[in-house]
Amino acid sequence: MVASPSFSLDDWLAHLEHLHPRGQAGIELGLERVRQVSRALGQRQNCPVITVGGTNGKGSTCALLEHMLLAAGYRVGVYTSPHLLRYNERVRLNGLPAEDAAFCAAFARVEAARGAVPLTYFEFGTLAAWEMFAAAQLDAIILEVGLGGRLDATNIYDADCAIVATVALDHMDFLGPTRETIGFEKAGICRSGRPLICGDADPPSSLVETCRLASADFRCIGRDFGFQRQEGQWQYWRRDGRSLGGLAFPALRGDCQLHNASCAIAALDVLQDRLPVSAQDIRRGLAEVVVAGRCQVLPGRPQIVLDVAHNPQAAAELAHSIGGMGYARTTWAVFGMMADKDLAGVVEAMKERVDRWLPCDLPGPRAANATLLAEVIRNVGAGETAGCFASPAAALLHAQENAGGDDRILAFGSFLTVAGAMRFLNRD
Repeated sequence: MVASPSFSLDDWLAHLEHLHPRGQAGIELGLERVRQVSRALGQRQNCPVITVGGTNGKGSTCALLEHMLLAAGYRVGVYTSPHLLRYNERVRLNGLPAEDAAFCAAFARVEAARGAVPLTYFEFGTLAAWEMFAAAQLDAIILEVGLGGRLDATNIYDADCAIVATVALDHMDFLGPTRETIGFEKAGICRSGRPLICGDADPPSSLVETCRLASADFRCIGRDFGFQRQEGQWQYWRRDGRSLGGLAFPALRGDCQLHNASCAIAALDVLQDRLPVSAQDIRRGLAEVVVAGRCQVLPGRPQIVLDVAHNPQAAAELAHSIGGMGYARTTWAVFGMMADKDLAGVVEAMKERVDRWLPCDLPGPRAANATLLAEVIRNVGAGETAGCFASPAAALLHAQENAGGDDRILAFGSFLTVAGAMRFLNRD
């Protein structure tokens, strides 16, 4: 497939998928190729860059930062992945998904610059996102790390402030089998003399030591900053005694969002000289932030909850959040996951919150089929399975046809599970 000036966005995405198909979803960690093309493009950093890594909480932390900076009147670019419904979601310019035309123009520039250099789907998209940021003349850029950190394509850009939201077991095939190996990879986004905000109160020693060896300014939640709950509100605090109190809870659901919000405020604290943000801007950002598929509760009855939790730590947070949502007679779980994830760990974390499991197939070769998921649910002793389903849409339809008004329907386990449920719900 040869790129054409008349390519639509769909044409470009098909082209990207065929460029570098080897490996799991075309994943090949390393910076040499993407740096080479970035140099050919003449890419430069002209505004503060915040890089957000971690196992869980990256997308929410990016959104919190984005909305606080937008509330302060800054022009903000955000790069995240994966997307739910449209590729355009991956690049936001001043709070809005980038237009097809902007993507096509950026992809064409990357294609012309790369020559014979092979790029993965993610690498190509990362370079194109930066091209769009440069054209938009932004005041701040927020980059969500795709995988790990040290060898992720986003790491060719030097973070003025880096965040590692959490460190838990996920993507072990690429990042290693323990929190220590994973912490080392995630710490790779730190830079000498610049702050790294750690949102893990018990960080792996590898993360702390990597930051020390790199002479990064390591700041850890619970020691250097943190949060304290108050009645109907919360307070952000710093080790130097300064605090910001009377804060409303973030518009995002889940106790983990106070943790994510604290990391975001800590990052803005250290960038205050370059990106001044007032207490009112922070309050407005907390009130206006939105991220689809993060403990997202849809209006109506039965209650429908969407969450992209796909590892045990995220599933435990989801279970805790579900427990605080009030009574539901029966909770139905539309459940689909990738086969390379810790299926049993996720089911174990959720088993006390789910009454009827609806395992479903997902598209793509990495997906676990519904039969395997049902077997895992049975082996864990997690309750009753209401059949196996060919798609999230089929499972969700079954739940809607059988659930009562006092029930809850939960769709979780993968971005693809939530995306399938969203497409079904938006079908008209």
